[in-house]
Amino acid sequence: MKSVNRMEQFLKNYGHPGWDQWYDALEKLVKDKRAYLDSAGGNFKKFKSVVEKLPEIYPHSVDLSSRAVSIGQSDQLLPDEKDRLYKGLVNLCPWRKGPFDFFGVHVDAEWQSWMKWERLVPHLPSLKYRKILDIGSSNGYYMFKMAASDPTLVLGLEPQSAFYYQYCAAQKYLNLKNVFCLPAAYNELPAMNRFFDLVLCMGILYHRKSPVKMLKKIHDSLVPGGQVVVENLVIKGENNYCLFPFDRYAKMRNVFFIPDLSAMEAWLARAGFSDIRCVDITGTTLTEQRKTDWIQTESLEDFLDPEDPSKTVEGYPAPVRAIYTASA
Repeated sequence: MKSVNRMEQFLKNYGHPGWDQWYDALEKLVKDKRAYLDSAGGNFKKFKSVVEKLPEIYPHSVDLSSRAVSIGQSDQLLPDEKDRLYKGLVNLCPWRKGPFDFFGVHVDAEWQSWMKWERLVPHLPSLKYRKILDIGSSNGYYMFKMAASDPTLVLGLEPQSAFYYQYCAAQKYLNLKNVFCLPAAYNELPAMNRFFDLVLCMGILYHRKSPVKMLKKIHDSLVPGGQVVVENLVIKGENNYCLFPFDRYAKMRNVFFIPDLSAMEAWLARAGFSDIRCVDITGTTLTEQRKTDWIQTESLEDFLDPEDPSKTVEGYPAPVRAIYTASA
């Protein structure tokens, strides 16, 4: 895909002697992913075909500052083009993050991601000329929002096929020169020590068996004084406790440690971070996460106890998410 090819070109143009320790490994990862996408089967092949068949249109306008990532205008499309666009976007479901607007086709994603963005953005440093990593970037909603502030680089990692190709669909029209995404998990990324100015790790850490180990790698990848943003499920309290679900949490598999507020701070400190701040604590509501025509799966209302929505269907405390910032 063009996204990976553009990442190769960026590396060639932006290479620096100080990158010797990891440049070759990153270049190999990018080439390996390009080769994989060229020959992939299954969902990667299916979703690649969907994106390739989307209409070729150059948007007259782009708006990355409104709540929806907005691309083009409805009157740019002929009726058959709008039908092809709509059907293609539907075939990329489920859309978890958003909303997006493609030439008047409104993609009402499961998450009203603008709500989290508006809670987060007052606590971000200046993004101009910064190098940013977004771990588990999904369809790129937050990357596109950050791109409006003119960073040097925003690199996303998203191994899930539908989400990666949703990103490709948006980039097909946005064509942002400073935004890239690799269909890769974080553990595939080489240790790019002291490179990034900002790392986002949002909705990821509770899926890790060794959260402190991951935070330590993030710490080491940041320039001195660089900043991490961690958004994570938490349980209320400051007793240095963690919830470890027996099987599932809110019907999610692979959920391991859900810390309380003090434990989350202790993880960051153990990983080497300083200036640790909890900047937001918000319970997930049916306004922010809900079922729409663009997901065709269960959503928050199905994950909560119908008799007591303060609990999950398994009997654990209902989802609460906290945003922490810290400095390397």
